[in-house]
Amino acid sequence: MNGSIERRAFFSQGARALAAAGAACAAGASWPATASAVEPIARTGSRRFKIACAAYSLRKYLELQKATMTVEEFIQKCAGWGTDGVELTEYYIRKPITLDAINRLKRMAIIWGQDITGSPIGNNFALPPGRERDRQLEAMREWIDVSADLGSPAIRIFAGSAPKGVTDAQTRKWVVECIHSVCDHAARRGVFLAIENHGGVVATVEGLLEIIKAVDSEWVGVNLDTGNFHSADPYADLAQAAPYAVTCQLKVDITAAGKPREDVDIGRIGDLLRKANYRGYVTLEYEGTEEPLDAVPRWLERMRKELA
Repeated sequence: MNGSIERRAFFSQGARALAAAGAACAAGASWPATASAVEPIARTGSRRFKIACAAYSLRKYLELQKATMTVEEFIQKCAGWGTDGVELTEYYIRKPITLDAINRLKRMAIIWGQDITGSPIGNNFALPPGRERDRQLEAMREWIDVSADLGSPAIRIFAGSAPKGVTDAQTRKWVVECIHSVCDHAARRGVFLAIENHGGVVATVEGLLEIIKAVDSEWVGVNLDTGNFHSADPYADLAQAAPYAVTCQLKVDITAAGKPREDVDIGRIGDLLRKANYRGYVTLEYEGTEEPLDAVPRWLERMRKELA
């Protein structure tokens, strides 16, 4: 953040003026529902998946109000489990975030042999122009800077759910406006914005890809969450979205419409990712009911074997 983050608290109160790139959106400019110029990400050659763990998997220990584990200790724990990288969720990093704190995390990751694979944030872009949207956009810009300073290649972002009385179609236009107003800053800092299929207006693969195509930016892609589609065939939905994926989070279960929850088929996930020529990390995001310190290393080992 070029040192500026040291002079203010992260996520400070009150709205600041929007950057010029977002001014037209804040004024109510509309964006097309689709843009045929967007194509799946072109990748060729041999494929090897690397294994990472999301901080969210150990949220039981990392929640700031009752933390019994620091993010630095999480990095060490993952290294002991043999991961290639760690996903550092914004929720668990103490505020204000100074450049010294960022560098301590970077140093810890380096000396423990862990790539920082992503930096998820909690946000809501399902908002009309106004003060709350401005706050969300300013927070996103600040987190883009933090992520770039961390060396994180991608930020998992949310779209949101349609407010009462507003259609999904209109809400997706608002989401496009919000993403469009920050994606130029993300491009300047070299950080992908990765939209997660996280319910709401992106609960379906069609809704998710509508937003991706409408934004039409080479620095915007999909955070493919394997547990968040609930159609009759979630694997088919994942296969359709995978060509646009820049990050992938693997959940340990999957639930099709009208069927009971079942363990995810890791091999099948690997197959659809290979068909999409996906590269890089498959990150465990554990949300199961078992004690995570027992379950997480076991699932990481399964991932290593079944994605090989």
